[in-house]
This record gives sequence, structure tokens and C-alpha cells, in this order.
Amino acid sequence: MSEQRIFVVLLGVPGAGKGTQAKLLEQSTGLPQISTGDIFRYNLKNQTELGKLAKSYMDRGDLVPDNVTIRMVEDRLQQPDCERGAIMDGFPRNLMQATAFDKMTAPYGGVHVTPLIQVEDDETIRRITGRRSCRTCGAVYHVLYNPSKRVGVCNVDGGELYQRDDDQEATVRNRLFVYYKQTAPLIGYYYAKGILREVDGTQSIEGVQQALRAVVAI
Repeated sequence: MSEQRIFVVLLGVPGAGKGTQAKLLEQSTGLPQISTGDIFRYNLKNQTELGKLAKSYMDRGDLVPDNVTIRMVEDRLQQPDCERGAIMDGFPRNLMQATAFDKMTAPYGGVHVTPLIQVEDDETIRRITGRRSCRTCGAVYHVLYNPSKRVGVCNVDGGELYQRDDDQEATVRNRLFVYYKQTAPLIGYYYAKGILREVDGTQSIEGVQQALRAVVAI
């Protein structure tokens, strides 16, 4: 077996705060946050072979196949900053990706722990539909949790605040449907492996982070 590495797989519904918490964990553990969104953007921007392959599907309006996503992640894990492991944010997304990730990480000791950030659906919808973005600078607010000083006006540059299409309730409910159909089975998958750990996602950002650090325990 190769030298052991620490791989953390964050699970949770859309809006659970995985991205925020992964970034904070990155700062406290030194393990890089690996987001499939970031990987896709990098490969598309730099027109890598995998990026061109992914774009060929996207241009047709098709989903990028699992095997392409898996190859992108595998390539990302070869980068020097992953020599101690990584925090996975948005991957694996389904059982096929999970089994592929097991094979990928097996030489390094496999997945260390899988924290599940628990948030009720109603709270998820409230969190996402309340987001407002500035049209000019991109600053993000929330009508309940982080409101701008003036309704509909950005604090930074006075730009108009708007609700993005993917933050509207119908879209959020569809994202939840996709999550329960494709990603929720991973909860049982990792539970059976004995590495699933539930974390209360309704706490403050700092509270969730403390719980995650205790669970990751490195």
C-alpha cells in the first residue's frame, strides 16, 4: 500500500453549506477542497483534452458522463497539493462515482470519513430561495440571514440585487429531487462501511465547523 492519505467526503442536500464548510476545513486541516464545479471550470477554461470532451457533451445539451467526471477527479488527485489527501465537495455524486472513488483511494487507505451535514428540506429551500446576487459585482446576500442595508441594493457598489434562476423555488425543489434520486443512496453506502457521521447543519457556521473538525479528527 502507498503512503496513507486522508480523504473526506462531504454529503448533504443542496444548501447544506458543504462548500463553505469544505473551505473552512481546508484552512484548518491543510487538505485541499476539491469541488467538481472547480474541476470542470479549470478543464474547460484551459481546454484540456478532458475539458474538450466534456464540452462536446455540454454543447449537445447532454450530461457529462460519469466516466469523464471520474477521469477529471483522478487527474486532480495527482496534483502535488493532494499528497496528504483531500476534502471532496460534490463528488462522488452517485453510486458509480463512489465505487470508482473507492478504487482511486484504495492504495492510500480509502475514504477516511463521510460527514453528512443534516438540514431539513424546508430550511434548504429557505436558505437558497432567499439568496440575492448583485448584477454588477456578484456580491451575495440573503434576505433573512445576510440582508443588504437597503432592500434590493448592493452594499458594495449600489448595484441591483436579483434572484438567480437556479435560486428559485421550483428549481431548488428539482435539485432536491435529483439529490434524493442520485446522491441520497450514498448515505446507506457509507453507513454500511461504518464511516458515515451525522452533523447538525442547522447550527451556526462556526458550530457546524467545530462538529466537522471533531468528526474528521486529524
